[in-house]
Amino acid sequence: MVLLRVLPTSVDVDMDLLDKNIENKIRDICRINSVNQEEIGFGLKALMLQIIIPDEEGKIDKVESAISSIEDVSQVDTRDISLI
Repeated sequence: MVLLRVLPTSVDVDMDLLDKNIENKIRDICRINSVNQEEIGFGLKALMLQIIIPDEEGKIDKVESAISSIEDVSQVDTRDISLI
């Protein structure tokens, strides 16, 4: 299981639409367990994604790259990795 923090490019980004775009982009690679919005400050929010990824070499990088390629994504940070 991987916890990712996804930051949008601006406060004007529709976070629900961004969540759907992320789900569509990574559905063939992994499974999203949960999504929460976290207040960063000054109106900026981040998506906290709890993702189940197969324990295979390079899969986390592949997921991060796929999410980073979405137009409204500014940054993707891995917050935690654990085996389940």
